[in-house]
Amino acid sequence: MAYDGLHACVFCGRQCRVDRYEMVGACRTGVRARVSSYGPHFGEEDPLRGFRGSGTIFFAWCNLNCQYCQNYDISQLGHGREVEPEDIAAMMLALQAQGCHNINFVSPTHVLAPILEAVLIAAEAGLNIPLVWNTGGYDSLEALALLDGVVDIYMPDMKYADEEIAYRYSRVRNYPAVNQAAVKEMHRQVGDLVLDDRGIALRGLLVRHLVLPGGLAGTAEIARFLAEEVSRDTYINVMDQYRPCYRAYENPPLDRPITAREHAAAVEAARAAGLHRFDRRRLFWW
Repeated sequence: MAYDGLHACVFCGRQCRVDRYEMVGACRTGVRARVSSYGPHFGEEDPLRGFRGSGTIFFAWCNLNCQYCQNYDISQLGHGREVEPEDIAAMMLALQAQGCHNINFVSPTHVLAPILEAVLIAAEAGLNIPLVWNTGGYDSLEALALLDGVVDIYMPDMKYADEEIAYRYSRVRNYPAVNQAAVKEMHRQVGDLVLDDRGIALRGLLVRHLVLPGGLAGTAEIARFLAEEVSRDTYINVMDQYRPCYRAYENPPLDRPITAREHAAAVEAARAAGLHRFDRRRLFWW
């Protein structure tokens, strides 16, 4: 079904309906996936990285066009090599053999079909650790339906609460509506984040929210949505690591880092909305 869907692709909020067997979609991808790198990652959220790392696979290209992307060489320039599903399966099995706590698909939405084929191959060969869908949050409900029962941990970004700001800085339409519908469906599938007795994630929803300069991300609105329409027990990482990259200097106020006061205000807004499960590493370094 995933491969059939590539004939008129609607796997992300762009709904471009391109036949990706004939030409690339808005994500600049055809049928085959392109991988930039893979390996144990110790910079992810505490429940993912644990003490042996999260087994990340970074896919090139993206269905967003964020003007400040810190990984723009991968997402916007497409650095990487084309691979077959068998290659992705081998990467997953190698990461499991290294002791990683999970397999973390980074920017996977546009290559859903080869990932699903790779998961089948790897599972038949003994893959048995949780799968993480690490996404920009612009996934369609059609895509998520194909992942139901496959993905264990959803980790979407919630980038913006305002549609015009989303278009200005990530060049996509209807981001808040698509994003919120996707997050609600993700939570329906996997529920709140569940940890084992070591604090390692087993299943559930983990939301990332990058604080942007000048309050552009709309933290208070996003926090209210999560608390009122998803769950007050949503695990959230209110991220403080924004720095100007890519074309940020052409798009003020993205041309400066955030301040400690801006991050503190964002955390307080999330608390005021009723959220209480935060990734502790990101909150108090300042």
